[in-house]
Amino acid sequence: MALAEFWSSFRSQKVNNAMDTSDHGSPRPERFRHDWQRHEIEALLTLPLNDLLFQAQGVHRQYFDPNAVQISTLLSIKTGACPEDCKYCPQSGHYNTGLEREKLMQVEAVLEEARRAKEVGASRFCMGAAWKNPRAKDMPYVLEMVRGVRAMGLETCMTLGMLTRDQAEALEEAGLDYYNHNLDTSPEYYGEIITTRTYADRLETLDHVRQSGMKICSGGILGMGESINDRAGLLQQLANLPTHPESVPINMLIRIQGTPLEHVEDLDPIDFIRTIATARILMPASHVRMAAGRELMSDETQALAFFAGANSIFYGERLLTAQNPQAAHDKRLFERLGLYPEQRHDVDDATHEAVLNDRIRQARVTAMTTDAAGHVAG
Repeated sequence: MALAEFWSSFRSQKVNNAMDTSDHGSPRPERFRHDWQRHEIEALLTLPLNDLLFQAQGVHRQYFDPNAVQISTLLSIKTGACPEDCKYCPQSGHYNTGLEREKLMQVEAVLEEARRAKEVGASRFCMGAAWKNPRAKDMPYVLEMVRGVRAMGLETCMTLGMLTRDQAEALEEAGLDYYNHNLDTSPEYYGEIITTRTYADRLETLDHVRQSGMKICSGGILGMGESINDRAGLLQQLANLPTHPESVPINMLIRIQGTPLEHVEDLDPIDFIRTIATARILMPASHVRMAAGRELMSDETQALAFFAGANSIFYGERLLTAQNPQAAHDKRLFERLGLYPEQRHDVDDATHEAVLNDRIRQARVTAMTTDAAGHVAG
């Protein structure tokens, strides 16, 4: 058995073993903690680095193939002129960053980009629009993009701003797998970064996404002048959601000229590693993604992040409007580190039902055989 196949089999067994059974025999997820206190998380963030990495790698190996990395490609389907005032964002209409505004892309143009992404190894295609929230007139085109990308066999993800419950349900019905809506930072520091929407607004959108049945992609940004306590507060919010986000992107601020944060002090890469490791410990079965800022990192920093529990990256030429390491360099880095792309192992409902029915049939045959053997022996 190949190494990747071994870890895939191991993870499936681990997830199955981690499923509790209710009184009625229906599975329910393992009970991860959702009651983390701020001081507990800060204590993890400030552990001696070797101790923190040891814990994080141990947790990581319980739930994932330690050498597999989920690969996503992110495309900006509508760029610039966003009404939000996020101080880190070059797409905000409040700041002069030299970014040209672009209208919503044509559906076929988006699908062509998705085809290219699949060809270079992406398993998930993410689409982002610089909106406060999607407009009703744009939703039909957005839904058609989701259907088209899903038909290619790619996982789908979108970030479109705040969603109503109806919009979340429409996206889910179209086949959207993940919805990205970051919390960005702690509740206490949030007002220093954004004033045009509240923290409660973000949490409400996450609730709409979860209630619709979609998976959640939610994380934050480091290096915006926040304290260690603020980083602990961000992770506390994510880890204490009723269900952990399936994907947790940890971004390193890219300082963009013209934004209010263009002169903020650089983040210590070790602090980035500490946050990755702590996120892995708090949310054991979530994909932890190295998102924006990878082009600022050395190969050695990225290698340490993978060891700390990061197992997802954006792959390709650009990350929305910021540069991302080129695909060829990522490929060489993977080869040097012995990493490989995580493979999708989707099972549709019909196949899942057939497997369950076959197991039930086998159990009945076994029971009948046992009874018969006991009767003869008696």
